Amino acid sequence: QVQPVESGGGLVQAGGALRLSCAASGRTFSIYSMGWFRQAPGKEREVVAAISCTGSSPYYADSVKGRFTISRDNAKNTVYLQMNRLEPEDTAVYYCTASPWRAPRLEADFSSWGQGTQVTVSS
Repeated sequence: QVQPVESGGGLVQAGGALRLSCAASGRTFSIYSMGWFRQAPGKEREVVAAISCTGSSPYYADSVKGRFTISRDNAKNTVYLQMNRLEPEDTAVYYCTASPWRAPRLEADFSSWGQGTQVTVSS
């Protein structure tokens, strides 16, 4: 089991960039797929991106394709979300999460969740 802890959120102007980091405790980080979800006020939590345990075949929601990049460093037990060309619609609490499945996509596929980090994009 791993326990994710997010960092890197903040306030940024539209068109700007942020990089979120997620440090996960536990010696088994490298066998977990990792994902980023977000939840905007009044909306359901939605998947943003996911990455397999080896870092291959990243998955992106259509709304962030071409703007966000997920990556991981298994030596550091860390997964990243580079967010470029941010839009006000990206404003949300971003959650890092871990899954024992190979290609998780649904919230139910993920078993460990961080507390979240706030990202606010001003127009």
